[in-house]
Amino acid sequence: MTVRLRRHAAALSFATAVMFIAMIAMEFLYFRRLSGGLTSLDLRFLGFSETEGFAWIAALGRRGAEAILVWHYLTFDLVFPALLSLTLASLILKAGEQLPRFAALSHTMRSVTALVLVLPYTIADYAQNIVVARMLSDPPSAGSRSMALASGLIVAKFALLVVPVVALGAFVLAAQRRR
Repeated sequence: MTVRLRRHAAALSFATAVMFIAMIAMEFLYFRRLSGGLTSLDLRFLGFSETEGFAWIAALGRRGAEAILVWHYLTFDLVFPALLSLTLASLILKAGEQLPRFAALSHTMRSVTALVLVLPYTIADYAQNIVVARMLSDPPSAGSRSMALASGLIVAKFALLVVPVVALGAFVLAAQRRR
């Protein structure tokens, strides 16, 4: 699997970029209109307060919440975390080929390394998606604990995404210095 994943780094990167652009377009062209101009919870990098979370859900109303559930959480955000994770893992493996110490590792160890760098982000993103989707599907059940959990998971998701991105950057820089 490692060899195939490395070979498809460009295709995975392209697919991830296309999906990311589509998600951002949906946010700005559709979701913000549904919420009266409020930013979706997914894009609040530093989290949100309970009041902000409830205000967003209230502004969406039932129709808006259903639209975001269908067009974001049950489509794009069902695939995007896995696609981004595969892309980052493939890029880490590809960049690691240029580093003698990393290249000397077994295929299994290289794969495990990429997985360890990427998997925490993936888990946090899916956990956050589940919590927000549950709040949108049943707004009355969304309490302060759910809001705090969703906010914390959003912050964790972005913090954990930094880890593989920084590792990839370090691999690329180390490979360039080696040349």
